[in-house]
Amino acid sequence: MISQLSLKKRVVFALSIFLLIGQPLSAKKYELSGVVVGTDGEPVKKAQVSIVVDGKTKKDKTNRKGIFKFKRIPEGEYTINVSHEEQGMANLPVILTEDKDVGEIPLSVESTPVTVAAKTEEKPKEETKPKETAVPKTKSAAGGASSDFILNELNFEIKKLTAEFKHLSREMDDLKALSKMWINPLTIYSKEIILKNGSTVFGKIVYQDDKSLKLETLVGYLIIERDQVVRIIDNVITEDQQEYVPEQIRESYAPPPMPKLTVPKYTSHDVSARKTGQKFSANCVLTGNIAENKDSQGNVLFKGEIKNIGGRRADFVKVDFVFRKNWSGETRTLTTFVKGSYNTFESGIVSDASLLPGAMGQFDLYVPQDFGSFIGYSYVIDWEEYQ
Repeated sequence: MISQLSLKKRVVFALSIFLLIGQPLSAKKYELSGVVVGTDGEPVKKAQVSIVVDGKTKKDKTNRKGIFKFKRIPEGEYTINVSHEEQGMANLPVILTEDKDVGEIPLSVESTPVTVAAKTEEKPKEETKPKETAVPKTKSAAGGASSDFILNELNFEIKKLTAEFKHLSREMDDLKALSKMWINPLTIYSKEIILKNGSTVFGKIVYQDDKSLKLETLVGYLIIERDQVVRIIDNVITEDQQEYVPEQIRESYAPPPMPKLTVPKYTSHDVSARKTGQKFSANCVLTGNIAENKDSQGNVLFKGEIKNIGGRRADFVKVDFVFRKNWSGETRTLTTFVKGSYNTFESGIVSDASLLPGAMGQFDLYVPQDFGSFIGYSYVIDWEEYQ
């Protein structure tokens, strides 16, 4: 009985010795470091550096000298993934059998990250030892791209495509605006000036008096003698704007009604019936330019001066402003009366908006900040003639 127990103890002791000799007490671990540099060769700080060890991702950030360092990494094959928001990305496959400094890892801003060739170090044959532990066979350890690297690459591509899309959209809007301006000048200039020689000029009146007009046109500035002008027409665009509709819903899509530009309401019963060419008719024109000022609160003040160059008194002289709110055709109209001389009518009404022949009067239009922004405006001068 005693001999059997002694035999069992010997067998257990022998097996323990065999297991201890057959595998190492603990796997050796090493240090992995390097320097991340940019396209200019300078160190890059705060770059993201990661490797996958035993299925887990270890991360580090480079310091101000571009240095990163991983400690306690078991020997095996790994891929160092480096990324930076501005400098780009890079990959470096390494084989770790001892403490290793991989040197400089250059970054690139190309969509495909640069794979840096691993530095080979020749060692004396006597120093090479057979591997005692199994090499990890994970996708990242075998040199494949990790999930973090794939996400970084996709985010970079999305940002690049978003920037290109915004740039192309701006260029498309500019081209549409230019093509629309040359096809129809009335989209920019609403004044149509008909001359005695039969020609027509589209432009904006920047200055006028009783002798000449100064116009801003597509080809530059023109000065026209007033006696050569037959008629000045203020056109208001009401054409529908084309709307893009995707092909998938074109058959079932019903476009909403487009807004129309409002036309100023005149007090005169028949504006075209005014005989501006006759000697004893009123004719009110703008002298000089309309001054536009904005205060610190965002309120806008328009100032100008009106002159009656006709041979008759003009009553209730006013200026109607049509403001264009956007390119879709939305407008708003504001009216201001000219500060002229006082006149009492037969009905007992007293007004200070009358201009005698040759007289001048000023007008002020206050546009509050809550009126909103506008892209342009046109004006019409209106008056009444009473005996």
